[in-house]
Amino acid sequence: MKKRHLFKRKGLFVLFIALISIDSFAQKQKDKFNLYEQTSEVAGLITRYGQDIRAIRYFYSPLLPSRNFSNAANVLNSPEQRQRLNDIDRDYLGQLAQLDFKAMSTYGKVDYILLKRNITDHQLTLKQEEEEYRQIEKFMPFAAKIYELEKGRRRGAAVDGQQVAALLNDLNKEVLAAMEELKKVESLDRSLADRGEEALTGLKTRLKGTHDFYIGYDPLFSWWVPKPYKALDSTLVLYAKLMKSKGKLNTTQKEDGSGIRGVPIGREELIRQLQVEMITYTPDELIALANQEFAWCDRELLKASREMGFGDEWKKAQEKVKNSYVAAGTQPELIMKLYNDAKDFIQKNKLYQYPELADETWGMQMMTPERQLMSPFFLGGRDIIISYPTNTMEHDDKLMSMRGNNPYFSRPTVQHELVPGHHLQYYMSSRYKSYRSDFRTPFWTEGWALYWELLLYEKGFAKTPEERIGMLFWRMHRCARIIFSLNYHLGQWSPQQCIDFLVDRVGHERANAEGEVRRSFEGNYGPLYQLAYLVGGLQIYNLKKELVETGKMSYQEFHDAIMKENNLPIEMVRATLTNQNLTPDYKSTWRFYNLQ
Repeated sequence: MKKRHLFKRKGLFVLFIALISIDSFAQKQKDKFNLYEQTSEVAGLITRYGQDIRAIRYFYSPLLPSRNFSNAANVLNSPEQRQRLNDIDRDYLGQLAQLDFKAMSTYGKVDYILLKRNITDHQLTLKQEEEEYRQIEKFMPFAAKIYELEKGRRRGAAVDGQQVAALLNDLNKEVLAAMEELKKVESLDRSLADRGEEALTGLKTRLKGTHDFYIGYDPLFSWWVPKPYKALDSTLVLYAKLMKSKGKLNTTQKEDGSGIRGVPIGREELIRQLQVEMITYTPDELIALANQEFAWCDRELLKASREMGFGDEWKKAQEKVKNSYVAAGTQPELIMKLYNDAKDFIQKNKLYQYPELADETWGMQMMTPERQLMSPFFLGGRDIIISYPTNTMEHDDKLMSMRGNNPYFSRPTVQHELVPGHHLQYYMSSRYKSYRSDFRTPFWTEGWALYWELLLYEKGFAKTPEERIGMLFWRMHRCARIIFSLNYHLGQWSPQQCIDFLVDRVGHERANAEGEVRRSFEGNYGPLYQLAYLVGGLQIYNLKKELVETGKMSYQEFHDAIMKENNLPIEMVRATLTNQNLTPDYKSTWRFYNLQ
């Protein structure tokens, strides 16, 4: 009897241990899932690389004492800084090569591929910068002396104020002599002229950092240096302007009097940048894609125009829509209504459940008249920035702004800027795999927000012909962005042709079209940014067909997964969701759009 009870106790003990083991295994699997929800085997390397690059830029930056890197765009790396950045790149490529790629999770493999891509692309950027610097170096024979002076400042070297004053006085003469030589040059390629202006601005800023470090603290420096410094500073400003003025477009591009200044990058560079973004289509194929999408929009637009009683005269139907603008002072109220309309529709159709805090914490700002010249439509991110006329604008400009931001045009884009668009992206990317911030790409950022416009149209968010015309305006606008930006960078269209195309083909107000083109080529946007909206949106839309429409994922699961992978090329998002076979030198072959 005792043996039987003992046997039972042993059996229960064994069962208990087995249950613990099973539970432990399940917990480990859960922990592993949670681990890779937030990190990967390469995450630490990504973080260290990013911080090391930032450390070099911080230490060698001339922007003292504020360290305001938002103003660093036009400050060229010094030769010394460029060399140190190259050293960091080589070191991290070596560290990557030592990792066991085959043993990694899909998350780690994706991070490995993208870190390697970022480093090699950065190396190429530094190489191009070095090659361009060598071509304009002859116009700045004085540069090395300024770099050397700043190098001593970084470690607080003692200086002789009288000697520094003499050096700056001599440097001013050298800059003036270089200006006279440059005046004899008829023109420079615009990209080289812009690079020269950046270099001169960098020298001026580095000199200022040195001046501000010693002035007031070193008695002899403060007595001797101010006047020669001020003279040299002014001369460098004049020289930078002269350098920029020498920039001319090459003969394959067109000066058109629009006043919009940009630098077309050419077919070869477009293809290279598309490959970096894992887009397998050529510029010509992307233009064909845009025209194919445009044809679909045309058919939909004519249906809506006919329903409104305008037959095939769609511009008259669009004109009626434009004139539906709300009264001055009431646009913010309209934005709130449009946001709630989209939220109610999305939740009713179980497309996405809004995170409560994300829904609560977006804000509103009003856009200045000056900014509206570059961005005629509202912008967004953490907040929505509303573009609507102010009392200081001319009468015609007020009407164009109101017409261009009418309720029907605004209806499909409020959620683009907020939830589930850019505000949600900010909210989620700051909470999930935030180490991937250096992989950010407009094909994910703008593609995700644009995808919601495609999805909402498909699901019937636009119920009236006026609402469909409003949504189609923006869809045509995205098609037009691909066409005009690629034709511009291929050297085939001038800025004025781009403006006319937006007015004639999409129905833009002319002032808004000018602002859009100026933003595209003079704003802080890469050459692929404007085409990334529709192309990225179509990538996600195609992935939705692959995973949601086949029943493999629900809309909620699909949308959550994209947000939790953070900002990646869409091809790499697809790799994680479909368990793609990845290699260290992976090249995308994904053809997400059926060209006819």
